[in-house]
Amino acid sequence: SEYNQKTIIGHPVGLFVLFFTEMWERFSYYGMRAIFVLFLVTQISDGGFGWERSTALQWYGWYTGLVYLTPLIGGYLADRYLGYRNAVVYGALLMTLGHAALAFEILPTFILGIGLLIVGNGLFKPNMTPIVGQMYPEGSPLKDGAYTIFYMGVNAGAFLGIAICGYLGENVSWSLGFGAAGVFMFF
Repeated sequence: SEYNQKTIIGHPVGLFVLFFTEMWERFSYYGMRAIFVLFLVTQISDGGFGWERSTALQWYGWYTGLVYLTPLIGGYLADRYLGYRNAVVYGALLMTLGHAALAFEILPTFILGIGLLIVGNGLFKPNMTPIVGQMYPEGSPLKDGAYTIFYMGVNAGAFLGIAICGYLGENVSWSLGFGAAGVFMFF
């Protein structure tokens, strides 16, 4: 396989590509979630939508629910039609476009952005982990360590996303908070 050509600390270089890909995806996901409801409930005069808290939380609930539902469809599509790698690339592209749409801070692009994030996540999320597993032969003693390294990227991205996007959104501008999530998703 192309991933097994070079190694770093005994693991294929591709593992570290996946580490950073997943890290930046989690950065964008948790970074956006950190400011999602805050943006919606912030008064219009302060740059938000000025929604009632209950309405904002309903939107958040629908968003997170669909983010956890769509990977069932994305996994099926990858298994049957797209392949894991293509599904990840298409998902990342859709999520990048979704974050870009959120940065415009108007309702039509906000709705479009949320939709793109949901669909993109459905393609991206279920298809990263199988790629990690495919890099190692069955029974490889390195496989458990590979998943540990991979999930360290998940945790690092989540922490950094919440801290950076949260800070930018609340203290600088909502557009910059949403935009930072998109820039790092593209990265």
